[in-house]
Amino acid sequence: MNVKTLITLGFLAMLTLLLALGGYAYYTVQRLERGSRNVLQDNFYSVELGQKMLQALDQMAAAPEAGLPQFRQSLTREAGNITEAGERELVDSLTQNQADFQRLLDAGASAALAPKLALLRRQTYRMVALNTAALTRKNEQAARRATEARYYLLAFVVVSLLVGLLFVLSVPEAAVGPLRTLIASLEHATESDFTATIPVESANEYGRVALAFNRMLVQLQEFRNSTIAEVLTERNRAASIVSSLDEGLLLLDENRRIILANPVACALLSLPAARVVGRLAAEVARDNDLMREMLLPLESDAARREQAIADAPLLRIAQQGEEAFYRLAVQQLVSFNQARDKNEFVGQILTLRNVSDFKKLDQVKSNFLATVSHELKTPLSSITINAKLLLDERLPAGERQQVAGYIRQEAQRLQRMVAELLDVARLDAGAGIQLNLRPTDLADVISFATATVQPQLDDKQLHLELHRTVNLPSVLADVEKTTWVLINLLANAIRYSPGGEALTVRVTVAGRFVRVSVQDRGPGIASEHHEKIFQRFAQLPDKAGYRGGSGLGLSIAREFITTQGGRLWVESELGSGSTFYFTLPMAS
Repeated sequence: MNVKTLITLGFLAMLTLLLALGGYAYYTVQRLERGSRNVLQDNFYSVELGQKMLQALDQMAAAPEAGLPQFRQSLTREAGNITEAGERELVDSLTQNQADFQRLLDAGASAALAPKLALLRRQTYRMVALNTAALTRKNEQAARRATEARYYLLAFVVVSLLVGLLFVLSVPEAAVGPLRTLIASLEHATESDFTATIPVESANEYGRVALAFNRMLVQLQEFRNSTIAEVLTERNRAASIVSSLDEGLLLLDENRRIILANPVACALLSLPAARVVGRLAAEVARDNDLMREMLLPLESDAARREQAIADAPLLRIAQQGEEAFYRLAVQQLVSFNQARDKNEFVGQILTLRNVSDFKKLDQVKSNFLATVSHELKTPLSSITINAKLLLDERLPAGERQQVAGYIRQEAQRLQRMVAELLDVARLDAGAGIQLNLRPTDLADVISFATATVQPQLDDKQLHLELHRTVNLPSVLADVEKTTWVLINLLANAIRYSPGGEALTVRVTVAGRFVRVSVQDRGPGIASEHHEKIFQRFAQLPDKAGYRGGSGLGLSIAREFITTQGGRLWVESELGSGSTFYFTLPMAS
């Protein structure tokens, strides 16, 4: 049944009950009114006539002829208003006795008038009593009917009230009950719970609404699942990107509450994510020096904030026993508010970028420039002094020859240093290394290299031990580059070896490669520096404070060997000397 039909039937039932109640009440009132009117019209009128007849009889007792017309008139009217049983006989008897009284009066029998008058009085009283008794009986009967009508009317009102209450309780509930279910389902849907469907219990309007709503819930659930999957995918992707950043990242909302902190930022703050995310940045800064330093540039006014951030000093943070440098960067987040049609500030991104490598590189370059300046100054000073000595004509010819030799050595040193710098510049420019690969006998390379460093060996009283395999195969190499590498390794070994010790050069076959090693008896190199020494500008000061050359020789040497298809490495321990190895492929 449709809801409209149900409500209409409910109102019709209420209207029917109201009409029935009103009709019954109207009928009861009409019946009581009609009974009362009949009582007044019949018996009360007869009583009035009886009273008039008694008054006439009283007049007739004094003057018979004076009251007789009134008595006769009232008796005539009473004869026309007979309503009770026995009243007709009584009225006929009164009429007969009144006629007899008239005859006696006409006959002049005065003595006989008194008994007849008394008889008329008694009969009149009987008529009045008869109508009075009927009046009392009818009043009692009317009262009983009124009581019955009241009870019936009360019962009808109670029944009508119960039926009305039944409709009042059932019809609105039938109309509102499904609405409550729909409202509850809508509230669940607003809370992203799309499982609260509406049971379809009828085919009325609510049933059709329930079917449409359930279909909508299914579609919303499907859309939500697809949307959630996409959002989760994007969130996981963004979280992975943020977590994998090597920079510390903090995301603040417009109230400077931390809503995101990646693992790097938590590690730098030395706080777990649970103690950072969700808290105000100022609250974290009270107990954290790094957070306090990060918030200092933000305390400036908007006009000076960018300049304050740009002028912020590098943050020094100790990590694993080493000092690291971080640069603070702040990005303002702005979102467009469509409701207000304007951009609004929604937060800030604070990033800590690790610039330790740049700082170290800057320091290394500064050290390199100082070293190069020192290295250039020393040979230049030596050349200047020796040139002045050559200009002295008093200097013997033998000493002049020796001075010229010193000048040549210092010039070669300068030339070698400039060549290293040019090689580095060429590599940085991406020009690569031009190789002239050909079958090469390493014996010739070793002979040339050892002859080149022989003066340095003699100067420190070092002797060279050479061990090589018999029938050594040729290698595919660039003679010039390979010789340069070996000379550089020998020069380093001579520089760090104490006087009177031996240097050992070994040449062996290792599979399809020929391996060359240079061993010294120097102080050795710690394992953590084995790779660092092959980096550009790397310098490891020894106990005596000597800082070596430019820090480029080993870097260039590794580039030369690697480009030729070989490998260059070191094996060393502190206090046990160092052995540098490089391999070259066989020519065959």
